[in-house]
Amino acid sequence: MPPIRRTIKNVVKNYSDAQVKVREATSNDPWGPSSTLMSEIADLTYNVVAFTEIMQMVWKRLNDHGKNWRHVYKALVVLDYIIKTGSEKVAQQCKENIYAIQTLKDFQYLEENKDQGINVREKAKQLVNLLKDDERLKNERAKALKAKERFAQNSMGIGSTTVSEDDETSSLCSLSHVCTSMIRISEKQHSVDKLWHCFGEENQSSHVLFCVRRDLPIDVSLC
Repeated sequence: MPPIRRTIKNVVKNYSDAQVKVREATSNDPWGPSSTLMSEIADLTYNVVAFTEIMQMVWKRLNDHGKNWRHVYKALVVLDYIIKTGSEKVAQQCKENIYAIQTLKDFQYLEENKDQGINVREKAKQLVNLLKDDERLKNERAKALKAKERFAQNSMGIGSTTVSEDDETSSLCSLSHVCTSMIRISEKQHSVDKLWHCFGEENQSSHVLFCVRRDLPIDVSLC
């Protein structure tokens, strides 16, 4: 789905900021999700409401098929990232629903005689193996969280310090809650402003903006 259409659907469906981020990270665009975007999603998993919204959208993407294979593959990529750097509840929920990931080890899709399903199958296999190995999962989380905090410290110009794993995790959680509070400000206004940015200079935008500004239903066929 082109970015413009995706933006319209985000507003029409009244998706939250967290859901919009997951939809962007798992789109059909022919490139992978950025580390920055996945980091924002991981931070949001520490928020109770956002966690539910994120996981619902991820499971929805994983349930896609056929020509939307990128939805599935990218959802697995995002899941792998937030399992390692997000709330521990992510891994817990994935373990409880591991069958949904296991079934993807048989995912099939050919595009112009090219087996695109192999990307999904391999990623699903890697993720299932990780979820079934508690010791490895613990180690992977520890390494990923350390790397993420080092990156955050470098970005903020903070000198390197030696901290315990518990202090490191606590620091990351605090940072995540602050980021979450900043990100989730006025979700609807964010979507409206994004629409204005995308369509402000085009004639066909008048219907969309008129309806959004007045809380009226949008006729997508007119866009």
